[in-house]
Amino acid sequence: MATIRLEIVTPERQVFSDDVDLVVAPGSEGELGILPHHTPLMTALKTGELRAKKGSEEYLLLVSGGFLEVRPDRVIVLADVAERAEDIDLARAEEARKRAEQRMAEKYEPGVDAAETEAALHRAMARLAIAEKSRRRGKRSHGGPPQVG
Repeated sequence: MATIRLEIVTPERQVFSDDVDLVVAPGSEGELGILPHHTPLMTALKTGELRAKKGSEEYLLLVSGGFLEVRPDRVIVLADVAERAEDIDLARAEEARKRAEQRMAEKYEPGVDAAETEAALHRAMARLAIAEKSRRRGKRSHGGPPQVG
């Protein structure tokens, strides 16, 4: 079976790099499904779940911001934020959600940036959903092979 190389990087590090069978990503215009030999394209990413399948394994990651490029032999994700499901700290994500909701309630106060607060709330809720989905499956989603660096 043909595979496609998936590389996910943030400004800080490489988060994932492996050959996979399928990538499903949250593009700016909706969810994108990418199989090997997909037509080249480039799109902005929105905050959400990125799934990659390799055989019977499924990898779940949060991505937020940045771009996705499909080349003939690979998918490159340059994300502002990318986290493997098993790296998401549920307590920290819940605290971030509560803080963002509180700031949203105060959005008419001077100095509160409503768009930034809404984005923070969306990221926190996506983290919680991805972590919960991974845990409900009864197995931890894998983040791919260990990375050097």
